[in-house]
Amino acid sequence: MMLKLKGLFELMRFELPFAAGICVILGQLFALGFFAPFTLSLLAFFSVFTISASILVLNDYLDLETDIINAPQRPIPSGIVSKKESLLLTVLLIFFGLYFSYLISIIAFATIIFLLIIGNLYNRFFKKSGLLGNLMVIISVGMTFIFGGISVGEPFNKTVIFFALIAALIDLGEEIAADAMDIEGDKLINSKSIAIKYGRVKAVKTSSIIFSIVLLLSPVPFFLGWFSFIYLIPIGIMDLFILYSTIKLIKSQQNSEGRKFIRLLYIGSTFGLVIFLVMKMLKL
Repeated sequence: MMLKLKGLFELMRFELPFAAGICVILGQLFALGFFAPFTLSLLAFFSVFTISASILVLNDYLDLETDIINAPQRPIPSGIVSKKESLLLTVLLIFFGLYFSYLISIIAFATIIFLLIIGNLYNRFFKKSGLLGNLMVIISVGMTFIFGGISVGEPFNKTVIFFALIAALIDLGEEIAADAMDIEGDKLINSKSIAIKYGRVKAVKTSSIIFSIVLLLSPVPFFLGWFSFIYLIPIGIMDLFILYSTIKLIKSQQNSEGRKFIRLLYIGSTFGLVIFLVMKMLKL
C-alpha cells in the first residue's frame, strides 16, 4: 500500500504543482504589494496546485507508450500504479481544483477551466506538435502569476505580467531541453519537436539561448525600482541555478544526466522564488 501511495504521489510530480502554487502566491503579492488574506491565498494556491497535478497525472496516463522507453521507472510503466488508478486520481484532483477556484470567484473558476482545457488539449492532441505544444505549456505556466492577480482582482499589474513572462521563458527552455532528452521515445509518436527536426545539439543550444535571455531580464525590476535591491539575493540564487544547470546541460552527453540538470534548474528556480516569498513574509 505504501508503495502504491508513493507511486500516486510521484505521478503528481510534487515540485511542479508546488512551484505553480508559489507563483500564484507571488502573483497575489506583486498585484497587491502585500499578502492576500490567508484563506484566499490557500484557495488560490490549491486551485492551481490540484489542476496542475491533474494535468501531469493525465500526461503519464496518456504517455505510457513513450514512457516505456523514455522513463520505464515511472509509476505506470513500472506497474506500481494502474492506468485506472491514475485516471481516478486525475478526476479527484480536477474536482478539487474546480471547487477551490469556484470559492474564489467566477472569473477565477473560468480561468481554471481555461487552464484545464489548455492542459488537456496539449496532453491529448498537441504534445507531439513540437513548438506549438511547447507554447501551450508556457501559456499555462505564465498564467500562474496571472491567476494570482485574478484571485485578488488585479490581473494586469505590470510586475505580475513581467514575472509571468519570466516563468514562461524558463518553462519554454525546459520544454525544449526535455524534448532533446526524449528523442527516442518521441520518435514513436511522430513528434515534431525541435530536437527531432533539427537535432539534439541545436535543441539544447536553443534552450540555452532562452535561459540566457532570462538571466538578462531578471535584474530589470530592480533597476526600474519595483523592488529594493536586497531582493537581488533570491533572484541571484535563481539565476545561479539557471546558469549552472544550463552549462551542465550543454556539456551533458547522456539523456539521464541531462534530465537531472533540467530538474535541478526547475528546483533551483523554485527555491529562489520561495526565498523571495520568505523574505517578503519577514518584511526584509
